[in-house]
Amino acid sequence: MSETWCGDDAEPSEPVPAGHPSRVTLYVPVRSGPVGRVARMFRTPLGGRTAVAFTSEERLAATLGPGQEWIRLGEPALRALAEPLGVTTLTVDPQFAAPAVGATADWDPRAVHTADHLPLRIG
Repeated sequence: MSETWCGDDAEPSEPVPAGHPSRVTLYVPVRSGPVGRVARMFRTPLGGRTAVAFTSEERLAATLGPGQEWIRLGEPALRALAEPLGVTTLTVDPQFAAPAVGATADWDPRAVHTADHLPLRIG
């Protein structure tokens, strides 16, 4: 058996360099499921399903609220979780969001909304 070694590199066998997008840890919103926490899937403005992740806890809280639970995952792990559900799109740091369809029974179209972000629709 031979060992791969590349000079003085601290982790010589790593397939991608540090800082590569596939090695960035993302903050992924989760919800309680029947066997623990599961990643939340959302809908795009055109109705397609997407996995959503954020590059910081602050960005996640600004968009989904401070009470939103999250876990940290790498991009490949999140894509692997979403793929069996038929979700192939990943949205990182979404800027805009809309309320869930049917979740705004008391919504008054004349009211002025001052929140910077509203929750994304759950898919």
